[in-house]
Amino acid sequence: MAAHALRLRRAAGSSLCPAWRQAHTVGKGHLKPEYDAVVIGAGHNGLVAAAYLQRLGVNTAVFERRHVIGGAAVTEEIIPGFKFSRASYLLSLLRPQIYTDLELKKHGLRLHLRNPHSFTPMLEDGTGGRVPRSLLLGADMVENQKQIARFSQKDAQAFPRYEAFLSRLTSAIDPLLDAAPVDLVGLQRGSLQQRLKSLSTLTPLLKAGFTLGVQLPRYYQVLVAPITKVLSHWFESEPLKATLATDAVIGAMMSPHTPGSGYVLLHHVMGGLEGRQGAWGYVQGGMGALSDAIASSATAHGASIFTEKTVAQVQVSHEGRVQGVVLQDGEEVRSKVVLSNASPQTTFLKLTPQEWLPEAFVQEVSQLDTQSPVTKINVAVDRLPNFLAAPNTPSGQPLPHHQCSIHLNCEDTLLLHQAFEDCLAGQPSHRPMIELCIPSSLDPTLAPRGCHVISLFTQYTPYALAGGQAWSEQERNAYADRVFDCIEAYAPGFKGSVLGRDVLTPPDLERVFGLPGGNIFHCAMSLEQLYFARPVPLYSGYRCPLPGLYLCGSGAHPGGGVMGAAGRNAAHVVFGDLKNM
Repeated sequence: MAAHALRLRRAAGSSLCPAWRQAHTVGKGHLKPEYDAVVIGAGHNGLVAAAYLQRLGVNTAVFERRHVIGGAAVTEEIIPGFKFSRASYLLSLLRPQIYTDLELKKHGLRLHLRNPHSFTPMLEDGTGGRVPRSLLLGADMVENQKQIARFSQKDAQAFPRYEAFLSRLTSAIDPLLDAAPVDLVGLQRGSLQQRLKSLSTLTPLLKAGFTLGVQLPRYYQVLVAPITKVLSHWFESEPLKATLATDAVIGAMMSPHTPGSGYVLLHHVMGGLEGRQGAWGYVQGGMGALSDAIASSATAHGASIFTEKTVAQVQVSHEGRVQGVVLQDGEEVRSKVVLSNASPQTTFLKLTPQEWLPEAFVQEVSQLDTQSPVTKINVAVDRLPNFLAAPNTPSGQPLPHHQCSIHLNCEDTLLLHQAFEDCLAGQPSHRPMIELCIPSSLDPTLAPRGCHVISLFTQYTPYALAGGQAWSEQERNAYADRVFDCIEAYAPGFKGSVLGRDVLTPPDLERVFGLPGGNIFHCAMSLEQLYFARPVPLYSGYRCPLPGLYLCGSGAHPGGGVMGAAGRNAAHVVFGDLKNM
């Protein structure tokens, strides 16, 4: 490591700055004793909620416990000279209306769209001087078919039909993302006026049904069946099926053989950027630059954002209504409403006085599935990985495959299932699924000249090891070494290029970012925890049993991913309630 440190100092040059800190310009303003609304947590959803409320004339303050805003959408200079999107690392799902309404481009958001989208190299011996095969997929359908035909002519012909099939399903689901779920409580227990108003919440659901029409049963299967069953209906080649299956299990404690894995795939293909359906991209300056742009939009209209201000408790009046928050330093801040960007578990089990919540509600929240298979590894390197299946040029400049998601140990869906089974046994996967991204291939501002930052999104790793054993530093490094060994097999020389790394197991993700169980979605995106039932049945509309308290983070509908929909939807529900106060 001494040699690595020496190389790091040479590479970083004059860029050295204190590790773990990233300066953010946030219009904090002066802390006042009272606001119309308080938002707990400056994750991207909390910032979106604050921006919308402030634009609607609701005086809003945001309190963030960390020194940096963004939650999991954050940029941190962990290794001097190298800026990492430390947790979330790609953008696609951000709702188009948020991009427009909040004028994010005006507030500095710059995107680097990726094309191609994914690269899956094979681990096989090249014969006759030929390089190992690989699968490169992007926006060009004709080129995609040529790539797929190397493995199956039949699959090459089926791929456009599969893409059209998925496109129709995502277009049907899309309207559901931008509205609160059907108000079942209003329909069942409300006054006549409330019931009539609640009927309007059925519109997006009915529209989705009409869009799918007579094919609804086929689409229903995608939501409930294992993704392997869905993909086997369309394709025969394992490299293609495994590549597509990664989107069905990414961030989820499920195998491609797990029923319901199809919805997770949909959740990852329903986005788009700058009018291009399905496009994914890197944010210039890292994901924290997105959070900065949202914060800039919010503060430009008068919102106040405070870092290193931890909320200790939600305050409740004697009448049983929210009246503000108490900060960890003892300061009280009054407000008419409180929106929590924290997880449901943190919001309702830690920050809310339990006597004001029904016992059944508390029990349901405590039983939410928060299992996570994810270990995120951020790596600084002094050169690009040189894959056997796609060798680098002598100049060492990034090639198209360096720009996209590189899937390793993904030649076969059985490999993914075996990695999952290792985790169920309490062991980190022996051949983990690895999604490798190199954002500096498109955004050179992230690393010193000639160097790169690499994001490794890996699974499967358990929260606790076999026998309930906690992760030790030795175990953490042993797993990271195993991941590096896997990469070395595809790209010899990778390990020698490493200057430093940051390893975040599920407990680390929980500790640093407040993700329960390390779950990037706050709670699993399984069918029993979606739409009507997110976070729990009867409380899927951002409100909770305590009047004046709202959930606006990934644990609310429509779930995780950097989309901002939960924050925007919650803000509109809150604004409607404030008007009726």
